[in-house]
Amino acid sequence: MEHHGKLFMKIAENWTDYSIIATGDGYKLERWKDVCLLRPDPQVIWSARTDLFAYPGLNACYKRSEKGGGSWTTLRPIPEEWTIGYERLGLRFKIKPMGFKHTGLFPEQSVHWELMTELIRAAQAKRSADRPVKVLNLFAYTGGATVACAKAGAAVTHVDAAKGMVERAGENARLSGIDTGIRYIVDDCQKFVRRELRRGNRYDAVIMDPPSYGRGPGGEMWKIENDLFPFVQLCTGLLSDDPVFFLINSYTTGLQPMVLDNILRLTLGERRGHTEAYEVGIRTEEKIALPCGAGGIFIND
Repeated sequence: MEHHGKLFMKIAENWTDYSIIATGDGYKLERWKDVCLLRPDPQVIWSARTDLFAYPGLNACYKRSEKGGGSWTTLRPIPEEWTIGYERLGLRFKIKPMGFKHTGLFPEQSVHWELMTELIRAAQAKRSADRPVKVLNLFAYTGGATVACAKAGAAVTHVDAAKGMVERAGENARLSGIDTGIRYIVDDCQKFVRRELRRGNRYDAVIMDPPSYGRGPGGEMWKIENDLFPFVQLCTGLLSDDPVFFLINSYTTGLQPMVLDNILRLTLGERRGHTEAYEVGIRTEEKIALPCGAGGIFIND
């Protein structure tokens, strides 16, 4: 493998329905179409220029509890759920304030949606239409990557242990005009991968968005520092002979991009291609970029 050694930040800046208005004092003030939310962000260790809780258009804020967890406080009328679009790719997503400050979407992932769309379309142009690029999306959550890949023409297998999140992924696909090409699986990702290996199934691309810590539906433990490397190693066995890409996305604070790069090089180093590792961020209206995790990708040359 030729290693280009690229380390940089990919910045999401092509949104119209979403923006980060301001940041400070451990919070980010966001606009989700017509709704303004204030949520904690562990990376925001600088002071706010103004009192974000006093922002005139603020609809709801999420405050952490000293006992762990937290809750939403509604300040102005807010719909139970609403839809936003990522117009560049024709994608639509349902937004809903949920437990643990989530909304059902990570907007900075648009950098990956665009990259994967480009890679899938280029690969598809070299093959017949009846042989779509096969993508496996693991820890797939509400399906941002699934919907982007399917919209680009890929056949996607979407796997997540949480039934509610898989159902939301189906809603997002339908909102984006996709009614075929996605297989939804509610299962522990490690169990599913082992079954696919036994069946001899292969994929042209693998995406994973592993949690720092978690439990599968049967109580299976996951701890990223112990389990990520062997799991990536396992998943490389699912790649076809001429794969398109292998993407790892991580929100784990402190997990450096180079760690993801090293894992990809150590597991895919025999294959033709190159790796890239980078921070993922999103531009704010204050003219700064908020870091939102790390990504690492192997791309077949």
